[in-house]
Amino acid sequence: MASTPQNSLRVAVAGVTGYAGAELARILLDHPRFATNPPIFLGRPESEGGAAISLTSLHPNLSGLPNADDARVIPFDWNELQREGVELMFLATPHEQSREWSQQALAHNIRVVDLSAAWRLDTPAYRAIYKLEDTAATDALQQEAVYGSPELHAAEIKTARLVANPGCYATSVILGLSPVVRANIVDLSAGIIADAKSGVSGAGKAPTPGTHFMYAADNLSAYAIFGHRHTGELYEQLSLQPDQIQFTPHLLPIPRGILSTIYVRFTEPQTIMSLQALFDDFYRDAPLVRVRKSPMTPQIQHVVRTSFCDIGFQLSPDGKRAVIIACLDNLLKGAASQAVENMNLMAGWPQQEGLI
Repeated sequence: MASTPQNSLRVAVAGVTGYAGAELARILLDHPRFATNPPIFLGRPESEGGAAISLTSLHPNLSGLPNADDARVIPFDWNELQREGVELMFLATPHEQSREWSQQALAHNIRVVDLSAAWRLDTPAYRAIYKLEDTAATDALQQEAVYGSPELHAAEIKTARLVANPGCYATSVILGLSPVVRANIVDLSAGIIADAKSGVSGAGKAPTPGTHFMYAADNLSAYAIFGHRHTGELYEQLSLQPDQIQFTPHLLPIPRGILSTIYVRFTEPQTIMSLQALFDDFYRDAPLVRVRKSPMTPQIQHVVRTSFCDIGFQLSPDGKRAVIIACLDNLLKGAASQAVENMNLMAGWPQQEGLI
């Protein structure tokens, strides 16, 4: 399907009740392309007890945005989507639900940007982590799905029917590592260490024993050591083997934001100038990646509530080792705003439109 620029697009959002869904609604309502053609917001199907409610009763903070106070969250119904002429649908739903609805959407000629993990992974062993069942139909769609990292796959995203939005941790580590890994200057035999920390919203809206206030406040904890679900994305997108990278996530006692500190050793000594040029050139055409000038490194407060990923590095005196730091807002560049980047590319609009 060729991507030809459109003045607007008829879009729908399923899963607007969650954190990422709320951010997606906020961005789309304020997006200049939807001033006179607001998105459709979808809740549970009527058969499951869904009923139309006002969007601002779910998210009062959206009140006052264009069209927000009149917006309704309506029961999910394919016939209604067809009547409304929906052309693209965002799925901010659990991966099992996304896997089902993606197939049905494509059958209705509706393109999909899926914020779940339903289509991110090519390797069956990694998909098994999410307990995703494979069939001939899903295998075919898996081959068609494009990993939705605009900095790495913009050309494929533009013509895709199904885009798999990356994980939040994965986005930070992949963007931090891609320039040096693709340049083939990292000593993979020495191993890469990715030490990543996220705010509590990264765990989603449903409360768990590890995310309630009494556990998370005044605390810092590692979790899912050797087994985090985003690790498969690192292997696939960076072409790494499991023994070549150790990824360890941590829970920060803050609402949102990710900081990934990545340790690499080089095959040959590097200079600050050569490494800076490598990062600058790699992201020269990436409007939502900001590369800092070494020795400046990013912080969570620099990116929170923005759509940017900030990247910086410092080089050891001998030039053989570097510490790369990548920061982003897990609900935005790690979820909702990256999904809108993908939509923009699919519609033939500027990648950063409605996000800066």
